[in-house]
Amino acid sequence: MAVNPNPGILQYSRLRKSPFFHASRQHGVSLYSVYNHTYHPRHYGDPVAEYWALLEGVTLWDVGVERQVEITGPDAFEFTNMLVPRDLTKCKVGQCKYVFVTAEDGGIINDPVLLRLGENHFWLSLADSDVLLWAKGLAHGLGMDVRIHEPDVGPVQVQGPKSRDVMVDLFGESILDVPYYYAVDRELNGMQVVVSRTGYTAELGYEIYLHNATRDGVKLWETIWEAGRPHGMQVIGPCHIRRIEAGILSWGCDITYETNPFEAGYGFEKTWMVDLEQDADFIGKEALTRIKTEGVARKLVGVRMGGPGIGSFNDGSMIEPFDVHDPHGLRIGEVTSACHSPRLDSNIGFAMVPVAYQEPGTELVVHTQHGPQDAIVVEKPFHDPNKDIPKHLERTASA
Repeated sequence: MAVNPNPGILQYSRLRKSPFFHASRQHGVSLYSVYNHTYHPRHYGDPVAEYWALLEGVTLWDVGVERQVEITGPDAFEFTNMLVPRDLTKCKVGQCKYVFVTAEDGGIINDPVLLRLGENHFWLSLADSDVLLWAKGLAHGLGMDVRIHEPDVGPVQVQGPKSRDVMVDLFGESILDVPYYYAVDRELNGMQVVVSRTGYTAELGYEIYLHNATRDGVKLWETIWEAGRPHGMQVIGPCHIRRIEAGILSWGCDITYETNPFEAGYGFEKTWMVDLEQDADFIGKEALTRIKTEGVARKLVGVRMGGPGIGSFNDGSMIEPFDVHDPHGLRIGEVTSACHSPRLDSNIGFAMVPVAYQEPGTELVVHTQHGPQDAIVVEKPFHDPNKDIPKHLERTASA
């Protein structure tokens, strides 16, 4: 595979290239977006075919746009525990946690996956917003003894039911012992990597974080691709159909600086995400305590929408959010993410609506590209609410 040998993530330009840019584009990228100031392959021609490839086989994703913020030093645990509202005393070394980074007013700055690599060693695997300068500014202002920087690390995702077979071929049977939301250090063809049982799919899957990614990005990609080809591996973009089915949020769409965890459904129901009972203070604790006491005026709900299919979300057809109206025609909110689910044969999505409209069974009207369509509030996730699919892993490889 002919590629540029010097992709690199540590480029000082307005739009960067991931360590896997020149390797992943060889598979025929049809559309790029920009994520964390970095080119991101959106899809490779047919997002619905990519969805079925994910559900039925094994897929490889270039997610080098998931930039890492590394936090080390004597005060690293204290600082990171202050940065997020989860109680990190409950996070073991080698464990991963989905977390919010909250602002002083309780707004969500980012929703990364946190990896605890040592007692005082953390990575924040970022969604699409700037956290590095936020963390540096806080540490400086508080006089904390930490080092915060972006390491030369780039992740790829290997996702789908046959991902176990590819990972066994790459790392041996012991990789099947890694529990859900845990991470281990491994060596692969002379490359140092961290392997985690995580992913943006709610399917069985792994993320492989490559050290020295600027140097070895192409090598890692080609190593995984060669191991995956006998198993029918396909290269795809981020599968928004599957992540919406799974109730996975997208920063910039479903949550923003102006959204707090209680509005997003994390806090009242999932108290571990915003642990107000922990002894430690964290940024936004006072505001979130007040919000919990006073309640919220709006909530992010699941909706099913009638009418013709609204697309895969990947195809760029939904430039603006869909307006949400009550049955009497009053505009009350907007759909933040939506797609047509082939498996459910239904238009589904998330909508931010006043709390008076949050109960399942509430009837709404959503204005899609096809005009006004009847809609109904439903529970989310839309599929596999207990995440049995990604949690379950047979010790033996699948047939």
